[in-house]
Formats: sequence, structure tokens, C-alpha cells
Amino acid sequence: MGLEPFSPDSTIFRDESVLRDGYQPARLIERDTELEQYQSALKPVINGAPPKNLFLYGQTGVGKTLSSRMVVERLIEDQQNIDGVDVQVIELNCKSLNSSYQVAANLINQFRPPTEQIKPTGYPSGMIYNMLFDELEALDATHCLIVLDEIDAIGNDDDILYKLPRANDNENVEDTLVGVIGISNDFTFRDNLSARVKDSLADEEIHFPPYDANELGNILKQRAGEAFHDTSAQRLDDGSYELQSDILEGDVISLCAAFAAQDSGSARQALKRLYKAGDLARDEESDVITEAHVRQADEIVERDKVRDELTRLPTQSKLTLYSLLLLEREDETPSKRNRIYERYVMAAKRIDADVRTDRTIHDRLSQLTLKGFLDVDEQNKGPKGGSYYEYEFSIRADLAQEVLQEDERLAELFATDETSTTLDSF
Repeated sequence: MGLEPFSPDSTIFRDESVLRDGYQPARLIERDTELEQYQSALKPVINGAPPKNLFLYGQTGVGKTLSSRMVVERLIEDQQNIDGVDVQVIELNCKSLNSSYQVAANLINQFRPPTEQIKPTGYPSGMIYNMLFDELEALDATHCLIVLDEIDAIGNDDDILYKLPRANDNENVEDTLVGVIGISNDFTFRDNLSARVKDSLADEEIHFPPYDANELGNILKQRAGEAFHDTSAQRLDDGSYELQSDILEGDVISLCAAFAAQDSGSARQALKRLYKAGDLARDEESDVITEAHVRQADEIVERDKVRDELTRLPTQSKLTLYSLLLLEREDETPSKRNRIYERYVMAAKRIDADVRTDRTIHDRLSQLTLKGFLDVDEQNKGPKGGSYYEYEFSIRADLAQEVLQEDERLAELFATDETSTTLDSF
């Protein structure tokens, strides 16, 4: 059968972009407290004083980046009417950066025109920081706020979070007042920062808690009023929204909110479920979105979320999962840590990766368990057998294998007959 002709449809969506990542609503709801804290923390800038260094933390999808963008945009707009204050903001997403050096190099390029960009490697560490300080010093601005989103990507290499907040105190930068705003999805990252960094960075911390089902429902109603045909949302005096819709059946909004609240409290995940439910209804040429569409959407979104999180794991965590895959294939799961470690050592050597200690792999197993990829069970065999932990997959093992096979570095592990057998034969 040939391709069907493309043609616009007008059944479900009025503006589907409203439900997608990257959309910035005119009003951010359910974050009044955090927005107030954020604005208060930036008041020294408007007064011409040195800025506070801020740390924003909370799970993915709870409004940290959007709040930051909206507050900073308002600051830039309002400072134009204030004499003696000229604020420049530099924003950098650190998701693909794994060291302070790489962050510093990318910040330098943020200040420079395309013809004067530097390579992200090859300079002594001291030189790269001096280059960054020179760029800050050369700014024609009274203040520079540096927003480092997903800063937890740098792990334990947190030198940049010491040097930038102290750039003025250490007289590395004199004419521009420098402030750092760190944003992290990882609660443990903040706790694991070195003592000197905690003292430098966290003048003020703002915690963004997960949304509850009622808050998610309000967010969905607000967006649905713009996204769907024959749908309107009215903001009530108490800040909640009332929705009128001929498109959304029954408890579609509350079901999307409930699924996301149980999962992570993420507005992004709630919006994905509502958007996918609309997609499914459109594909079926349905005039309405039903609860059945939402339940089907939930399964799809959950699988995509797991896949995305697996893809983002570092190589050592992926090697740990691969080791458990081998044991799964041998019907040896649940499996003890020492058996997983044996397989891990062999796999790491085969792809010429650094072989970490048994203790490190234990930490990886704990992290993978916290992320929901593995189940762990404590076994106690008494005085002679002792106690130990056994691990097995809590997600579908074939999904883990699919993602690991797509990783360029791990692909060769699946190239031989010994490891290429699919999990369908387990």
C-alpha cells in the first residue's frame, strides 16, 4: 500500500506545541513560592550589590529551568530602567559535559564570536580559567550571572563551582560582579560537593519539590485550554483552573495527573501522557480523547522514559547492567554482587574500559536500584552462610539489551556468538 497524502487535521489539536518540551507559558503556575524565593535572591543585583550564588535542585520536570528562565528574563527586562545596573546572563546546559574544564571551555566560547572559538581540549587548566576570567573582566556590564543547568553532569570534578563564585573575592575579576546559579536534578550531587564548594556556591538554595496530583491537574488544565479544540480553561480566584471541553472525556486530565504523580511528580511526564493520548486519538480519527487513550499513552511514555534514562547512563553503569544481562541469559538471576563483578571485569577488559573496584560496582548497583532498573533482595543464611544481597532486573531485560546494543562502545560486546543471542531465548 502506498503512502497516504499529508493533510492537516482539525479534530483534536488547536496548538499541540503547548504540550511539548520547550514551550514557555505566559504564566508559570504552582510555583509561586519558588518564584518568590528566586526573585528575592536576585534583589542584590538590582541594587547594584554583588549577586548571591544560588543552587536550585529537584527532580526532572518540576519547573527549575523554566522558573530560572522566566525570572532571569524578567530581571533583564526590568534592569533596563535602572541606572547604574547592566546585567548580562550566560546560560549553559552541562548535560554533555563531564568536567569543570569542559564547562570552563564552553563558557569561554559563549562569550566569543564564532571566529574566535577555542577547542574544548589542549590547554593547561590554569590557562583555561585565566581565559575565562579575562572574558568576564572584559564585559561591558556591571554584573554577569552564569546559569549552569544540569551541573551534576560534572560529577566530583567541581572546581568550576569553587573558582567562579570566588572570582571577585580572589580578585580574578574586578570590574564585573559575578554570580553563579547552579541547577541540578540530582539531590545527592549537592550533598557530595566538597566543603569549599558548599561554602562558595550555596548563598541560597531553592528546593523544587515534586508536584502532587492536584498541582499537575491544574497545569494540565491550563495547557489543555490552549492545546485542544473546543476546550477552554478559566483561572479561578483560588488559583485553580476550571476546564470546559468537548474533546476530553471523563477523567482524562485527572488520570494523566495521577499517573505522573505516582511516577515522579513531573509536569513534563504528565504533559507527555496528555499529548500522547491526543496523538493516539488523532491516529484513530477519534473525535474525543478517552481514558483508554490515556492508559495506552501511559504505557508508551513509561517505556520511552526508561529507555531515555538507560541511554543516559555512564559507561560503567551500562557495563554493570550488561554483566547482569549475561547472568540473566544463564538463568542465574537473582545474582550476588561477586558474580556480577566477575562478569563486569571480563566485559570491561573486552572493550578496554577502566576496571573499577568491587566497591565501586556495588555503588553502581545501588544507584541502578534507586533509579528503578534493578530489584535487590537481602538474603540471610545464618551464622554459616552470612547475609548478602541479590540483584535482578525490575525492568524488561530485553529493553535493557536494546539500549546497550545501541551504545557504540558496548556494541562489540554483542558482536560474538556468545553474547549476541537475544533475550527472547532466555
